[in-house]
Amino acid sequence: MARTQAQDYGEKRNAILRRSARLFADGGFERTSMSSVAAECGVSKPLLYHYYTNKEELLFDIIHGHLEELCEAIEQADDPDAEPKTRLRGLVGALLDCYRDADAEHKVQINALSALPKDKQEALKGLERKLVAIFADAVKGINPAVEDGQSILKPVTMSLFGMLNWHYMWFRPEGSISREDYADLATNLFVKGLLGLR
Repeated sequence: MARTQAQDYGEKRNAILRRSARLFADGGFERTSMSSVAAECGVSKPLLYHYYTNKEELLFDIIHGHLEELCEAIEQADDPDAEPKTRLRGLVGALLDCYRDADAEHKVQINALSALPKDKQEALKGLERKLVAIFADAVKGINPAVEDGQSILKPVTMSLFGMLNWHYMWFRPEGSISREDYADLATNLFVKGLLGLR
């Protein structure tokens, strides 16, 4: 007879994902064992295996959940009919807000995605491409010249992600600049540079 799921299965699973993300972010995916994950989560190893049969499944769910949240937030924030800079600012703000309290998941996405099998990587990269496509469309709205001739739309868009994706390395909520202020700053810097491209 199949083992039934406890009523708090989803809650416990989410707690395992959050704590595992911190372990993988701090100690590295390869160096973190399922035993250390179980200890961090305060569960037995057999109980951990009830939720996840191996580290790769755990890693995939951490990154997949993070990327799905990002995609949902960006799709909700996107307003293609808005003035181009306003549209981009909305996307930047939504992305930075979604990164709030997700530094570990974000770091794991950046550093450990390549540890997964190719088919799992491709599924996750599909979500990444979805995000990039929305931002690229907004970038093109500000300066269509980035798609003329030898298109530089992708490198320009990825440069914006470079500004946003690595802000966790220095940003502190109690610091001299708020998340909203940084969204304004990053958008203004990027748009001014973008308008200078010919």
